[in-house]
Parts: sequence; C-alpha cells; structure tokens
Amino acid sequence: MDPSPSQALAPHVHVLHLVSALSALEVKFADTEQRWKLLDESGALPEVSFAELFQQAGGTQDSSREVFQLTAELAAIPHGRDGKDRGDLGHLSTASTMSSYATTHFAEAAETALGLPNAVTPAQRLYAEKRIVGNHSIARSYLRLTSRCLRDAITELDRHLNAHSRRPAPANRMGTVPGPAPRGHRR
Repeated sequence: MDPSPSQALAPHVHVLHLVSALSALEVKFADTEQRWKLLDESGALPEVSFAELFQQAGGTQDSSREVFQLTAELAAIPHGRDGKDRGDLGHLSTASTMSSYATTHFAEAAETALGLPNAVTPAQRLYAEKRIVGNHSIARSYLRLTSRCLRDAITELDRHLNAHSRRPAPANRMGTVPGPAPRGHRR
C-alpha cells in the first residue's frame, strides 16, 4: 500500500524541523568556539577560574546532548532509502563524538585549574598551566569540528530534501478517476 500524501509529507516536515535545529546548533558551536578563548592578546594565560572552565564543560555537555538527541530523531525517521546513503547520519554521529570529546577536554582543563593553587614549584605550575591551555585548545578544536560536521549533515539533508521535492508525486495505483464531463449548452 502506498503511503498517503500526508504520511509522505510527515517525514519531510520533520526533516525540515531537524535542519532548522541543526543549523542553530551549528552556529552555536561555531560561536562558542570563537568566544571561549583562554589566552589573552599577548598569548599569556590570565588567571584561570575553575568555575568558568567547568561552566564551559557543562555548556558543551548540554549542547552535545542536543546533538545526540537530534541524531537519534533523524535515525528514527524513515528515509525511504535503502540505507546505503546515510551520510547525514554519519556526519551527525561524528558531531556527537566530537562534541563529547570537547566536553571531556573542557572538564580536564577545569580539573587541572582546580589543582593549580597546589603547585609547589614553578615547574609544577608551568606544567599545569600548559595542560590547561592544551586541553582547552583541544576542546575548542573539537567544537570547531563539531560545527563542521553539523554543517556537512545539513548539506546532506538539504540535498536529500531537494531531491525529494523534485520527484514526481506517486501515481495512484487504482488509476485516475476521470473528472466530470464538460457541460455544454443545451438548445
């Protein structure tokens, strides 16, 4: 039995919603990566705050959870494809992984910052500062990669939606019902 036009439209509308949500997340990750710079203009590490770094980890985890949820929603939508062409899910799966890695590295930077006051020697402090900078930098690069993967997934979904919209409407299996005969003037 062929799906009704409203059944065929439902996944399409849901995919449009997902594209909108993914676009917002893509911008959010790109913006966050730009805003959360750790080093000052001279390249020096200013006073670091455990609370600020941990808030960054928490914010990234919340955004990562959104990526996971949207990926699961997309996976549940019947695409009408044979499963071979699932680049959109591949990009979203990678985005999910990258955003999780970002969360982990922000948390590690925060954990190291928490122990910074306990550094006894200047060498210990320098090592800890370098770990903070390294983890924070890696986390930001994972945010950048997440944003790129989301953008690639959006491109794939747009391509799928465009191909879907160019397809002709499915023909009625029972055949077309002829319209009423034109009425002429009677004399």
